[in-house]
Amino acid sequence: MKRVDNYFKEANRHKEHMLEAKETLVLPIKDYDSLCKLEKFALNTLIFRFSKLQDLMGSKIFRAFLNFSGMATDDMSFFDILKELEKEKVLDIDEWQFLRELRNDIAHDYPEELDEKIEKINLFIKKSDALLAIFNRLEAKYLEIEQKRDTYH
Repeated sequence: MKRVDNYFKEANRHKEHMLEAKETLVLPIKDYDSLCKLEKFALNTLIFRFSKLQDLMGSKIFRAFLNFSGMATDDMSFFDILKELEKEKVLDIDEWQFLRELRNDIAHDYPEELDEKIEKINLFIKKSDALLAIFNRLEAKYLEIEQKRDTYH
């Protein structure tokens, strides 16, 4: 249980940095070059923390959560894990895949290409709320299970 708690603590740090970065940005972004240094820093922070949160969720939290909830996941593929989380109404597989693709598109751009992709950047910023919603649903279910366990012990 301690490991899962640590994963959620780390994820919450990423979430907080994402929210702070979003507060700094004036949306929609018109062009990258018109952003001040702070806004560019906020955008880069948002992209970085989004990536870190999504990676943490996909590589560690999803499997740890299912194990914590009593499901053996040792022989499960990542897609099977996503299917279980979709059954639990934590996420929609198509949305998760879309967020992954969008993140990959944005994370591998160079500053000189960003003006060409402003529409995608604005979509990324808007869709970052979807990643946070997935995380919030997952954390709420985790806390619910944890509370039930504490009640019975």
